[in-house]
Amino acid sequence: MSVRIGMVSLGCPKNQVDAELMLGCLADAGYDLVEDAAMADVAIVNTCGFIESAKSEAIEEILELAALKKEGRIKALIVTGCMAERYRDAVLEELPEIDAVVGIGANHRIAEIVDRIASESGFGVYGEKDELHMCGRRVRTTLPFYSYLRIADGCNNKCTFCAIPMIRGKFRSRPMDELIDEANQLAAKGVRELTLIAQDTTEYGSDIYGKRMLPELLRRLCEIQELKWIRLLYCYPEKITDELLDVIASQPKICKYIDMPIQHVSKKVLQAMHRPGDRESLTRLISHIRGKIPGVTLRTTLMTAFPGETQEDFDELIDFVRDIKFERLGCFIWSAEEDTPAFDLPGRIDSETAAMREESIIDEQSRVIDQWCESMVGKKTEVMVEGFDRLAECYHGRSQGEAPEIDGKIFFDTNGKKLRPGEFVTVEITDFMDCDLVGRLV
Repeated sequence: MSVRIGMVSLGCPKNQVDAELMLGCLADAGYDLVEDAAMADVAIVNTCGFIESAKSEAIEEILELAALKKEGRIKALIVTGCMAERYRDAVLEELPEIDAVVGIGANHRIAEIVDRIASESGFGVYGEKDELHMCGRRVRTTLPFYSYLRIADGCNNKCTFCAIPMIRGKFRSRPMDELIDEANQLAAKGVRELTLIAQDTTEYGSDIYGKRMLPELLRRLCEIQELKWIRLLYCYPEKITDELLDVIASQPKICKYIDMPIQHVSKKVLQAMHRPGDRESLTRLISHIRGKIPGVTLRTTLMTAFPGETQEDFDELIDFVRDIKFERLGCFIWSAEEDTPAFDLPGRIDSETAAMREESIIDEQSRVIDQWCESMVGKKTEVMVEGFDRLAECYHGRSQGEAPEIDGKIFFDTNGKKLRPGEFVTVEITDFMDCDLVGRLV
């Protein structure tokens, strides 16, 4: 009987692509893949290790599967991903239930590792970070009509709070022709929306071409006839150029959606984070973007309770949220990550104050979102159908303003008309609930 393998992948879309590549290796090796890791012979947890909450989620998932292993319901447990790469053999020491720990540089050896655990357990397999395979056969875990395209890995930015360079290594772009080939293959398989991802998409090409080449990559991707939407995530604000904005504005296939994590606006805090800019420069940039791309959806990520953040710094941040009115915004509390420069900074914020500041940002953004949703009522928008919600008894999908698996959805009535997932339709917005819009098919 063949060995059944199931994988739980945690964290960001970049980690999800790693998981899809590993599943491709396992499928090529003849293993049976099952969707539910609890029903597998071998369970793999592809972990995130960015912040403390992500590590806690990974450990909880590992322990749940370890309990099934103890009951004899699964035979072996493998841990991969960022937490495995960051802590390596320490993971085995702390969680002896694990049979193997795999660093990102050994992802392509996953089938060999599964073979090995038939006769051995409690071992780690690692490689150099730049040995991470970024191309190859993927068993995609997204819906059939959209996919992620990883254009680079690693990061050269030296943000003091971030462990990613330590985990993923230096920034490495993929050759443009390789990306175009993969995009063509995905489009031929029915992908209509392609989301470009990297630790820093705006840095694409600088290492292998001597200059940033994201605008040129976008122009070439727009030539792929079958693609309908091309979306950008992880754009660093200081690297958003007029050339990039002009390409986004002029190419109808590129979603008018920019995700740019700014983290903070206090100049003092940003300097401590080793990030450029301040409230004034970021306000100018956002005004410039909105002027260049009318109707653009802007998403950002903020961090509060960074060491040394005063009440004045926080007030400046929340005033900025109120004034700028981002269409999409996430906020998280600074996490004390060992071996990062910020770990030893003085002026840590107590947990109660940190939680209150995070909640205040979320509450302020909720009011912003309510205003934005109200402004959408009566407007018509193009929606990609994702499926039918049996509980709500209506279809749901996304417009250019909602990134997959991150933002909200649009629920809409079709008056009995049947639609196909992946189809594009026009929806008139009639109402909203929480962060989701409600409408009817035009």
